[in-house]
Amino acid sequence: RRIMSCHLSKDLKNQYHVRAIPVRKDDEVQVMRGNNKGKKGKVMHVYRKRWCLHIEKITKDKANGTQVQIPIHPSKCQIVSLKLDKDRKKILEKKKVVEKGKGKYKAGAVDMGLDQKLLLFTSLQHEIPVSYTH
Repeated sequence: RRIMSCHLSKDLKNQYHVRAIPVRKDDEVQVMRGNNKGKKGKVMHVYRKRWCLHIEKITKDKANGTQVQIPIHPSKCQIVSLKLDKDRKKILEKKKVVEKGKGKYKAGAVDMGLDQKLLLFTSLQHEIPVSYTH
């Protein structure tokens, strides 16, 4: 799933506090690299076997006149609008990044003293059960 993920646009990043999310059919994406740079369109097909997307308005003409979708890798795209359903909202909520504090440790985390570290190390070597005192 990670390989088939696209970055979100700046507006969506600020709204959901998520950098990237797996792309799905009916998401609207913008191509960021290549000959089709800047073009926007709706995802018609997520081709997982070939790791590419087929986007609505990005096609080329064959010699016999038929139009063919141009495959585009998801890393070269950016999601402009999401198709939200309850599963997608759950994924966004789960991936939501929380603001980090300044310190090395999170609030409530306690650093072990040197005595406790030594006790833990010796107990692991000799397989002795240890009781922690805080």
